[in-house]
Amino acid sequence: MRLDLLKRLCETPGIPGYEERIRRIVIPELREVADEVSTDALGNVVALKRGGGGGQGARRKVMLAAHMDEIGFMVSHVSDRGFLRLQPLGGFDPRALFQQRVQVHAQAGTSYRGVLAPAAKPAHLLDEAERGKAPKLEELYVDLAMPGERVKGLIQAGDMVTLDRTVEEVGDCVIGKAFDDRLSVFIMIEALRALKGASCDIYAVATVQEEVGLRGAVTSSYAIDPDISVALDVTLAMDLPGAAEEGQITRLGGGTAIKLMDSMSISNPKLVRAFRETAEREGIKYQMEILPRGGTDACAMQRARGGSAAITLSTPPRYVHTVNEMADRGDIQAGIDLLARFLERAHEVDYTL
Repeated sequence: MRLDLLKRLCETPGIPGYEERIRRIVIPELREVADEVSTDALGNVVALKRGGGGGQGARRKVMLAAHMDEIGFMVSHVSDRGFLRLQPLGGFDPRALFQQRVQVHAQAGTSYRGVLAPAAKPAHLLDEAERGKAPKLEELYVDLAMPGERVKGLIQAGDMVTLDRTVEEVGDCVIGKAFDDRLSVFIMIEALRALKGASCDIYAVATVQEEVGLRGAVTSSYAIDPDISVALDVTLAMDLPGAAEEGQITRLGGGTAIKLMDSMSISNPKLVRAFRETAEREGIKYQMEILPRGGTDACAMQRARGGSAAITLSTPPRYVHTVNEMADRGDIQAGIDLLARFLERAHEVDYTL
């Protein structure tokens, strides 16, 4: 497993609409495993690997989608004293942001480290009524530890702010930020690398702006008009203290997850069966997933033009949308293996309902 690539993907900043830095990593990686690579007007990276076989279903179009953007912030105001106010881009739990380190990425190209803090009194000065209250997103600011005049000369409204954390190996896992969804971009690239041959035309798309409404998947799937659509994303591993067994959704180390449904799409039942049969035939560890809330690029791909047969293949990290997302290396490899083996025989799959 090329953990060096995963590290570069996850540590590179790229909030919705500002994915250019991560795009510079993805494009050369996809060029190594595809026949054509291009970008569209919205910033999606679209790679085409042409099918090489004949027979029924050989010219099917299979679209893979893994989004490049990460949750983050945009600078909305710079105060005279040099403190930055923020506009969130993506879903945050403010409890996970208290006193985190961030990187503020100036448009000139330089990044500055700062502290994300709530506009509130320190613990020493809180009275009983104030203790235990969670901070609100609108109360957060960034302290760059520089005088106001200097900050105003370096930072402006619209600059990108990302959480500051590296990817590390811990036990059987890797932990870090932006596994949602750079982990899936990694799986998509490595599955194409692991392909032993495919008859279908495979479109591998690193999509943009998923965290603010699946926008990149909307435009790219409209242009590609796929027959089969496979979204690659993370889900929730809730095998944690306090979680009931029936509410775990998935568990860490349980294998890659084949999604049955979430709140935005229901997977094509025949594709579910095909993925499951592939996993069992190849001895790949998997688990079934139902996500009560949330959605993936599958929702957009499923509805493009006249519609397509869609499914999501998920990786189950713990602590999603925090700076310490935790994924099992075996689950990651299972996702790579299952996707590659499915694509090799996708021309045989009956997905009609």
